[in-house]
Amino acid sequence: MTRAVRLGPRSVAALALVSGVGVAAFGWPFVAPPASAVAAHAQDAPWLFAGLLVLLVAVVAATISESGLGPKAVAMLGVLAATGAALRPIGAGTAGIEPMFFLMVLSGRCLGPGFGFVLGSVTMFASALLTGGVGPWMPFQMLAMGWFTMGAGLLPGPDRLRGRAELALLAGYGFLAAFAYGTIMNLAGWPFMGALASGIAFDPQAPVPANLARFVAYCVATSLGWDLGRAVVTVVLTLTLGPAVLKALRRATRRAAFETPVTFEAVEDPPQAR
Repeated sequence: MTRAVRLGPRSVAALALVSGVGVAAFGWPFVAPPASAVAAHAQDAPWLFAGLLVLLVAVVAATISESGLGPKAVAMLGVLAATGAALRPIGAGTAGIEPMFFLMVLSGRCLGPGFGFVLGSVTMFASALLTGGVGPWMPFQMLAMGWFTMGAGLLPGPDRLRGRAELALLAGYGFLAAFAYGTIMNLAGWPFMGALASGIAFDPQAPVPANLARFVAYCVATSLGWDLGRAVVTVVLTLTLGPAVLKALRRATRRAAFETPVTFEAVEDPPQAR
């Protein structure tokens, strides 16, 4: 199967590094001891991690680009990122109507995990600029969407699985990943709540089981309905529009011939021009 980006050892190492730091950035409330400096600065930690993630995501994107993101892949990246960014505002303010997620799933499936990670991150960055959603949460969104789209590229059977079986696989992945995206994004915003503001807020002095129970209650109270809507919309769009979009993406991928280098032939001047 043709891939827009072939991941080399450096790209894989960069992805592993940023993913490891990302896991720490999202999950630090459950691993930082109450007496640690991170817990003591619970309101500042998301800002610090956000700044670090910006740099790391940029490093990963640059590393992947250096390893094989040619002009054809850049053009495809621009088109898909612009489309995804344009789709995001459609559901602004309406619980769960987020059609960009189904496009990310299908794009990651057709174009591979490396391209998928870059596409997810760039799309979320562009959509944040478009909707004015720039803040400390944006790097977390970029990383989470990068994971979301990369995961679709890692699903089994990219060369053999087609038809209803593939659509069912993509719909199932989209359903579960939509909930996963919402849950990990809750981790990015949850520590901002003051411990005294609510019984479901993060408490730096509470033990891990108590904070885990608070977090589950926070997810149920604040985002369960939105995540369910996102998951259902992703499934419906994948099953209805998926065949046409997959066909278009695969046709564009074949015609682009990403693995064929771009060459320019010298044109000899006509005799009258000499």
